[in-house]
Amino acid sequence: MTLIVVPVRYPLSEHSAATLREAIKISTDRDAELSVLHVDLYQNSKNVTRTDLKRAVEREFGELDNVRYVVRRGFLLEETILEEIVGENADLVVIGSRQAGRWQRMLRKLRADPDIGEFLKGELDCTVITVNADGVTSR
Repeated sequence: MTLIVVPVRYPLSEHSAATLREAIKISTDRDAELSVLHVDLYQNSKNVTRTDLKRAVEREFGELDNVRYVVRRGFLLEETILEEIVGENADLVVIGSRQAGRWQRMLRKLRADPDIGEFLKGELDCTVITVNADGVTSR
């Protein structure tokens, strides 16, 4: 079964909700499993649980099928997300444009031309879809 990973903030921001809405649509269209990921940073820990994340998502979107909720703790947001994507061998990643922007800034320190989509495609064996706050996607 196809696995889609979608990193979100907790509590859900408007931008995270737009990203998650697109990920839900894609997972329904492809009959895929959806992994909703929140990274609880050690330095800003809110002690978010999977139950907290699930309740927030279900308040916004109702009960969802083929969805798992994952909360990872880490120091670096982008690194923790990448570890989850690689560890779960995701087929597709849906990220918000703000998250893509943070990854681009991080990559700028390492590379001259930090195209996050191309970087992730080169590093990961999966499709990357970026969603802006209006729900517009780019692949």
